[in-house]
Amino acid sequence: MDIHEIDWSKMQWKQIRQGVEQKAFSGDGATVALHRLMPGHEPKPHSHPHEQIAYIMSGRLRFHIGDEVRDVGPGGLVLIPPNVMHWGEVLGDEPVLNLDVFTPKRPEYAA
Repeated sequence: MDIHEIDWSKMQWKQIRQGVEQKAFSGDGATVALHRLMPGHEPKPHSHPHEQIAYIMSGRLRFHIGDEVRDVGPGGLVLIPPNVMHWGEVLGDEPVLNLDVFTPKRPEYAA
C-alpha cells in the first residue's frame, strides 16, 4: 500500500495569479486544494471537467455558477457541476480561505 502524506503547514503557498494562492494534495481519484483569495483579486471565469465542492473556511465569496449567484460564508458549501462556467469574487475586506475537492483528480494541481 502506498500512503501519500503531506503537512500543509510546512508547504509554501503557490501563487496562481495576483491575489490567488494555493496548496494542493492529490490521491488516485480526487484532489483537495486549499485556496486563499485576496480582496480585489481578478475573478477568472472558467470551467473544467471536474465536479468541484467548495467549503468556505473564512471570509465570504460570491459564486457565479452558470446563471446562478450564491453568497457563501464560513461553514458554507457549494457544489459546482462539471463543465459549468463559474468564478468567485471576494465580498468585503477579509481574505477568503476555501477548501476545494475535485473529482476526478486534477493532475496539474498534484503535490
